[in-house]
Amino acid sequence: MTYLDSASTTKIDPRVLEVMQPYFSDYFGNASSNHQFGRKSKDAIENARKQTANIINCEEKEIIFTSGSTESINLAIKGYVESNIVKGNHIITVKTEHKAVLSTCEYLETKGFEVTYLDVDENGLISLDQLRNSVKDNTLLVVIMHVNNETGVIQPIKKIGEFCRGMDITFFCDATQAVGKVTVDIEEDCVDMLCFSGHKLNGPKGIGVLYKRKDIEITPIIHGGGQENGLRGGTYNTPLIVGLGKACEIVSQEFEEKNQKLTNRRKEVEVFYEDNNIGKVNFKNVETAPHVISITLNNFEAEEYLMLKSKEFVASTGSACNSEIIEISHVLKAIGIKKAKNIIRISIE
Repeated sequence: MTYLDSASTTKIDPRVLEVMQPYFSDYFGNASSNHQFGRKSKDAIENARKQTANIINCEEKEIIFTSGSTESINLAIKGYVESNIVKGNHIITVKTEHKAVLSTCEYLETKGFEVTYLDVDENGLISLDQLRNSVKDNTLLVVIMHVNNETGVIQPIKKIGEFCRGMDITFFCDATQAVGKVTVDIEEDCVDMLCFSGHKLNGPKGIGVLYKRKDIEITPIIHGGGQENGLRGGTYNTPLIVGLGKACEIVSQEFEEKNQKLTNRRKEVEVFYEDNNIGKVNFKNVETAPHVISITLNNFEAEEYLMLKSKEFVASTGSACNSEIIEISHVLKAIGIKKAKNIIRISIE
């Protein structure tokens, strides 16, 4: 059985698991406690913060640990608009964003915020002209993901960031599928806030990151003991934070080797499906992340095909976060793909 659903989650790296183990047992102190047990945990957390910051080229103090990208998205969007309501009440995002973004924006619409949902073309890319034309005097936030989780298509993040910086509009990027797979640099890309999750890069589940530029103000959505500079209350989950840090360190050290491996394996998958006339690889004319491959099957519906191959491999018919909703993906709808039931997503590592 081959696992081909890594965009959903990845297996934890044994090296990550190894460094986590002592913090479940030997070094169990509360990182907020002012004694040697607590300081041991606190030192480990700050080391992980440094490892995590390095992977996206930001300062350590700009890293906020969360439970994952969904929480980071909620904290970034809700926290920012609440703290900066004097700047306006208009948000710009994209129809193909992750449901965590779309649901958050829909919630804010019920609170009086105005949201513009940008269209995408047949390749899933936004129009920079539409972005420019959508900006209003009351626009305070642009939210656009880096790599789409269903198609692997990469948005022009640097151009978006440069535009937002020039307009003095805060830019938040969901980089959950990008970190560890493509180069992510918040300085080069002019990103003000960014999120990703540990379990997408061979780290543990239940831990993630919100990068927030140091001069950006946000309001916490979880109040408590003042952890994370008062932005995320609650006892530190030291083992998971340590694991995330180690996963980021490994990704940084092995990025080129891993990227080449992914690129080679992707080519093998594409050749197999197209040369054997099983299916057509989608989005070949635009830049995509190496680990996500969208394929339109020639003679099967996705569910039928994956059931037929269930003893050989597992893959996805769309986003795992929507797995209990039996309908055409909102991403594929927005792109205008008509044979959506014939599409599978193979994601490799």
